[in-house]
Amino acid sequence: MASNLDTLVTVFGGSGFLGRNVVRALCRRDYRVRVAVRRPELAGFLQPSGKVGQVHTVQANLRYPASVEAAVRDLHVIINLVGILTEGGAQSFDAVQAKGAETVAKAAAAAGAQLVHISAIGADAESPSRYAKAKAAGEAAVTAAVPSATIFRPSVMFGPEDQFTNRFAALARISPVLPLIGGETKMQPVYVGDVATAIADAVDGKAKPGATYELGGPEVLTMREIIEAILAIADRKRALVSLPFGLARLKAQFLQFAPGALKLTPDQVTLLERDNIVSEAAKAAGLTLEGLGIAPDSLEAIAPQYLWRFRAAGQFQRKSA
Repeated sequence: MASNLDTLVTVFGGSGFLGRNVVRALCRRDYRVRVAVRRPELAGFLQPSGKVGQVHTVQANLRYPASVEAAVRDLHVIINLVGILTEGGAQSFDAVQAKGAETVAKAAAAAGAQLVHISAIGADAESPSRYAKAKAAGEAAVTAAVPSATIFRPSVMFGPEDQFTNRFAALARISPVLPLIGGETKMQPVYVGDVATAIADAVDGKAKPGATYELGGPEVLTMREIIEAILAIADRKRALVSLPFGLARLKAQFLQFAPGALKLTPDQVTLLERDNIVSEAAKAAGLTLEGLGIAPDSLEAIAPQYLWRFRAAGQFQRKSA
């Protein structure tokens, strides 16, 4: 019987937040993994994810088709995880999430490889958000080039290295007041490990070819409820001050240039105006984590495992700040 070691999988964006989890999931199933990233010299930390020689890193940039074609040579499966939350220089939403996705899809078609593409809930060609428009354009390009491609749309993901729960916990450590934008906007936070499992299942052939899955956690929460949960886990008592979208967008004109956790772009504010949850259509069609036989983990179950470090005295003492 053929072994998974006979299957070579290229993961574009394998050193990112989702990528490192996907690489680990594939290695646990004995696939050989080629990690395609812009800076391979910074992806050495992925080597311990598998056995000796199981993970190989190569240079590739979705803005340069030749590098993508080289990265997919002699392989069987392609996973495209590349995405950006904010634009910078040549790394625009359109260049990375639309044209970049098209470049990967065309390379997959030429190689005759299976393709798994990662988009996002909220991808919409009519959205006022440039991020959401680019995600929708990427999906359209993927479907046109590889009709059998499996597309996954996760809601906002959380996990030890995320830029979501860690961001708010970090802000709570330095500020007595937290701004609340889109407090009633609904989200369905999904654990990054569950998304990685779904992607590995697709590589195993358990997902429907040509289908678009929507991946959400077990709970639908408002933005206010999510931040309150993060504060409770971090044992921080902070005032939440609601900001109207208009004022938030004005502040974002300046905060888009801020560093780290303080950064906020106008496009991110626009995204917060719409709910980010699994649709009823996806549920009815079984195109969800549950449809793949995955019982999703909740924010409450996972986040305490890594947010303890934001408490006043770390993991060893619970103490009100």
